[in-house]
Amino acid sequence: MSDDTKDRGLEKGLTSYGDRGFSLFLRKAFIKGAGYTDDALSRPVVGIINTGSAYNPCHGNTQPLIEAIRRGVMLGGGLPIDFPTISIHESFAHPTSMYLRNLMSMDTEEMLRAQPMDAVVMIGGCDKTVPAQLMGAASANIPAIQLVTGSMLTGSHDFVRVGACTDCRRYWGRYRAEEIDSDEIARVNNQLVASVGTCSVMGTASTMALVAEALGMSVPGSASPPAVTADRIRAAERSGATAVHIAKSKLTPDRIMTAKAFENALRVLLAVGGSTNAVIHLTAVAGRLGIPIDLARLDELGRETPVLVDLKPSGQWYMEDLHRAGGLATVLRELKPCCISTASPSPDARWARRSIPSPRSSRTSCARCRTRSSRRAASRCCAETSLPAAASSSSRRRIRSSCGTKAVRSCSRTPRTWQVAWIATTST
Repeated sequence: MSDDTKDRGLEKGLTSYGDRGFSLFLRKAFIKGAGYTDDALSRPVVGIINTGSAYNPCHGNTQPLIEAIRRGVMLGGGLPIDFPTISIHESFAHPTSMYLRNLMSMDTEEMLRAQPMDAVVMIGGCDKTVPAQLMGAASANIPAIQLVTGSMLTGSHDFVRVGACTDCRRYWGRYRAEEIDSDEIARVNNQLVASVGTCSVMGTASTMALVAEALGMSVPGSASPPAVTADRIRAAERSGATAVHIAKSKLTPDRIMTAKAFENALRVLLAVGGSTNAVIHLTAVAGRLGIPIDLARLDELGRETPVLVDLKPSGQWYMEDLHRAGGLATVLRELKPCCISTASPSPDARWARRSIPSPRSSRTSCARCRTRSSRRAASRCCAETSLPAAASSSSRRRIRSSCGTKAVRSCSRTPRTWQVAWIATTST
């Protein structure tokens, strides 16, 4: 038996009984009690981290996601096995969820090390869960894909669109100021969280979802679909299929989350107007890989990266609007026209990394950017740029007229260098 075979599937990390053959024999005997055949047990094993919890409505769609991931894994020729870890919700963690982030990262890491799997799909969503899982995956360093649960849908109160958590504080402030009574605040309470899923604004959960995709740890297009949509289920199936491929190619997190990939993530953080908590979390994830996050460099990026996404709490729209506008791919396209591939991953996808130089695009004065730019860019004029012919009509429609929103702004004040963390290309 070759060493390569010994380090694969159910033969990984055998329990020490002093006899390797007996250890494998006993392992197979127990798991066959669940009805598995030798054919099934001979396939690449893809673990699925189940963070479902009745205490965590942000992960209320975990079971349908697991079913879709399992389908994708089996379509790719793998064997899916789901298992539980800690689940953290911001409002159900005393005294604060930050204490539990590192505990969840240790739980994730140790379960990835202890159990036999060739790859893993990690289901996270609520604020601390995604950074905890990325930290654990970085330390365990087995092929891993991050799948977020997706944002909740927005509700409506007196014909005003509302969503957690920005509107929670706004209405509670009005209630404390006695602008609205107890009956109205109770009605608002019923509408702020209209479905399961993470907060619908650009808080930590939405930010980390986009950051994980920018890092290359999530399949392209999977950060923005709301939790209860068909797009979210399809993203889960693609994650399962892609997990089988990266299991076979042994594409580990240390090869994806490089220093340049973290710079991508920081640029995306700035471009989407994301949560400052992401800097703390990215520092922790990068630290697991021995990569320092330079705050001076972050300041430089902030001075040259335009804010393109207009979501609450600093803007006016919600995550579902960003998804309708094209999601992260549209943001990346605006940052670097012509240079981002959004081909859907498949079992035949190759994940590669390359450096792409800044294009020489024509620039014109942009009055909108002078009036609506962020504080970082207030003294600079963003320039409108023409998208490539193949993308201009569809993408600009998504940006400017999707459901009447302008969730993504158009701007060509692009960084001098944009290192693409992932490019999914179809194998020939």
